[in-house]
Amino acid sequence: MSIRLVEDVSDDTYLLDSLAITLTPASPWLGRQVRWDMKGHLKESFDLTRATCNVVMKFGPVKMLDKTYTLPDLLEGLGARLSGDLTPPAGPWRQTWSLHLPETVPVAEHRILLRARTGSGKNLLALDIALNFSHRFRPPTTSGRTGSRIRENAPCR
Repeated sequence: MSIRLVEDVSDDTYLLDSLAITLTPASPWLGRQVRWDMKGHLKESFDLTRATCNVVMKFGPVKMLDKTYTLPDLLEGLGARLSGDLTPPAGPWRQTWSLHLPETVPVAEHRILLRARTGSGKNLLALDIALNFSHRFRPPTTSGRTGSRIRENAPCR
């Protein structure tokens, strides 16, 4: 079954058009790195350092986080930083970030709503992100003595 983890829900009022995002690995794990490749088309230039991102993180109906960050602060919190042209011109645009997902995120299925705006208040992008950080998707661990692979929450026999 294929699930789209990151969905662009922007409309014609947003500055970033034809957005495509690729995550590597496709199913990220807590406490691990994930590569975020983003490419699209900017309708006009803006200052990346002044962009703001409202992040709403939900676990079922419960809102766990509702906070607004500057783009540089959000990236810094995930172990990344802005690079390249900080005021990209209108036209094709590409960014790649290597993000470190915190281990402190509760193990569950999360829905993250990310809404970004330029420093002048224009809509930049709108993303809905669905991430499943359940035990069954965590990487297997290795026991110290035998080197055998042990899966968390595996039924005992």
